[in-house]
Amino acid sequence: MDTVTCIKTRRSIRQFTNQAVSKEILEELVETASFAPSWKNTQTTRYIAITDQTIKSRIAEQCCSEHNQGIINSAPVLVATTIVDKRSGFERDGSYSTSRKDNWQAFDNGIATQTFCLAANDKGLGTVIMGLYDINKAEEILEIPQGQILMALIAVGYPNQDPVAPKRKTVEDLLTFR
Repeated sequence: MDTVTCIKTRRSIRQFTNQAVSKEILEELVETASFAPSWKNTQTTRYIAITDQTIKSRIAEQCCSEHNQGIINSAPVLVATTIVDKRSGFERDGSYSTSRKDNWQAFDNGIATQTFCLAANDKGLGTVIMGLYDINKAEEILEIPQGQILMALIAVGYPNQDPVAPKRKTVEDLLTFR
């Protein structure tokens, strides 16, 4: 699939078949996502693939709204993205490199997360990035290592729906020339 088609056809998928996603495909997605640009090439995004139904159920039930519970429980895989804290946007002495302070690390994680999702789309997989959950409880359940911060949960699987693209803003609405 060419890049523009991949970008234009990627949708947030919230219903999945029960077909398993292989370890090899997940490894390919992470390997592809590792090419996402990052601040000073810090590559701070990490991935946790959760296939254990007990852990997925705990996250769904203890950390999420009913809507996201259904999505997580239907997805064969839940991928958690984390960042290595205080590296992206920071100097080696721990001071901020940018006036955006620690916000830059979220930007880098967003680039890596979207790259992961585009790679998944290219493989025929569907994804949805979820940000509404009890982060502290999810970090506890997933045993996130000290020095890392949980950023996003991504439901991953083979789509059981084919949503149409929502209306997009026009280029005139989005682009300004000075």
